[in-house]
Amino acid sequence: MSTETDALRVEGLTIAYGGAPPSVTDVSLRVRKGEIVGVIGESGSGKSSVALAMMGLLPDSATVTADTMSVAGSEMNDVTERDWGRVRGVRASMVFQEPMAALNPCMRIGAQIAEVLLIHGVADKQTARAKALDILKLVQMPDAEHRMSYYPHQLSGGQRQRVVIAIAVAADPTLLVADEPTTALDVTVQAQILDLIRNLRDETGMGVLFISHDLGVIGQLCERIAVMYRGRIVEYGSTERILDDPQHPYTRALLESIPRPSVPVRSSLAVILADNDFDQVPAVLEEVQ
Repeated sequence: MSTETDALRVEGLTIAYGGAPPSVTDVSLRVRKGEIVGVIGESGSGKSSVALAMMGLLPDSATVTADTMSVAGSEMNDVTERDWGRVRGVRASMVFQEPMAALNPCMRIGAQIAEVLLIHGVADKQTARAKALDILKLVQMPDAEHRMSYYPHQLSGGQRQRVVIAIAVAADPTLLVADEPTTALDVTVQAQILDLIRNLRDETGMGVLFISHDLGVIGQLCERIAVMYRGRIVEYGSTERILDDPQHPYTRALLESIPRPSVPVRSSLAVILADNDFDQVPAVLEEVQ
């Protein structure tokens, strides 16, 4: 059962689309408050489906079942859209991969942050702008007061992502789901966004579910890692143990496919082939309970 220390607890999550065989099968995850848990895997492994399920954002064609789905302290298994509306954006929020698709191009960024505060009753019309500015400063936006009046296209990619994070944390959520939020950013800006998420976790105590295909990013940020392969979690444990001593052959293959400075330039990288029989190997799961 979920406890007061959990930002997220899901057990036995299965997702299928349009009557097809499940694309996600029997996934169990736990994120404690103040903890960052990473989900890693190739494109198509089911990572984003899990993230969207945690926010009730999957399309109507998706069939979602779970033994338990506790999101920010509320049981969200088999609930209505109205029920999700009481949780989403307030107690649980999401940061998406592409900020330009998440922001309204016709609204100034200050107004977009203030709108969240007004909709969720965090501020009234008299105080919304001042609170929006405080939140923009919290996410370390340079010259925040001046940029409150900017439209999204006037900001850099990293600045837009800061705005998306500001909107996500505006109502002080218990859970933040981040779906590959650094993918479109260069390495320097990526590091800044990772530092920002870590600092916000430290300041607010929220739990973070961080989705990525980049083991380097996951290794920098997360305390625990869930490795997904073909819709299943095949390995789950502490970041240090998984990176230093991976037990599942798929996890080892992921690590071996990463370019390293110590490897000669002309050496061939390991390749993960489609016909690898990784799903015949039992999962290595630690700390799920």
